[in-house]
Amino acid sequence: MGTPEVAAGVLARLLDAAEQPDASFEVAAVVTQPARLQGRAGRGRGSRKGVQPSPVAALAFERGIAPQRIMAPETARDEAFLKALAALRPDLCVTAAYGNILPYAFLVVPRCGTLNVHPSLLPRYRGAAPVQRALQDGVAETGVSVAFTVKAMDAGPVLAREAMAVDPDMQAPELLEELFARGTRLLLRHLPDVLSERARGMAEPQDEAQASSAPKLAMEEGLLDFREPALTLHNKVRAFAGWPGTRHNFVLQARTGDGSAPPEHQLMELKVFHEEG
Repeated sequence: MGTPEVAAGVLARLLDAAEQPDASFEVAAVVTQPARLQGRAGRGRGSRKGVQPSPVAALAFERGIAPQRIMAPETARDEAFLKALAALRPDLCVTAAYGNILPYAFLVVPRCGTLNVHPSLLPRYRGAAPVQRALQDGVAETGVSVAFTVKAMDAGPVLAREAMAVDPDMQAPELLEELFARGTRLLLRHLPDVLSERARGMAEPQDEAQASSAPKLAMEEGLLDFREPALTLHNKVRAFAGWPGTRHNFVLQARTGDGSAPPEHQLMELKVFHEEG
């Protein structure tokens, strides 16, 4: 279960592992968010204008997963979706940046539960934008966790986690890709314990006292205020790379005619990027 390009990377690694001669599992189905209208051209899979499938759906089609096994419900509470999922009798569900709340009616379906690949060292940075918020805070270390999904957001027992140092120039897209790659390897390493149902006893409860949140990004957060410290601005530029991006508005003043007319003001928006080297 996943939606954006980084989640497509997780799916690709799972499919590659499932195709190995000694594989102990198969990818029975893929769940993603519905095709959306793309207002402007972007990068990666599904970047053309118009209604496009998610990057996860596009990859699933490319890799030959049967169309009826690529599900895109508006909500995971959809009764038809839950019925189709139950009919598959999945042993395990894996989520990676799916972007939809999973109800109790979903969580009871897979025999071994649902595992989430979450790009933070839980319980730190629970929520929709853990990598972006960590970079915005200028952390020197972050990581990835593989945790069981419960009804509370990102609050389930952690089966495995891996820490990594964060280069002070690393940007969100690069860090997201690296953490999801590491998280997929962690998941595959622990899969035998998961499928044997030993993993639940191995998972560690999270320390609620250490929990912090990583709320969804808003477009207005990309507007830079040059009165802030340089390091704060630097961290915002690399945290918001990709989306929503960073920008600054300048007001230009000019006189018309012989200079006696009232000044005119023009607003100019300057996009701000970080370029390494």
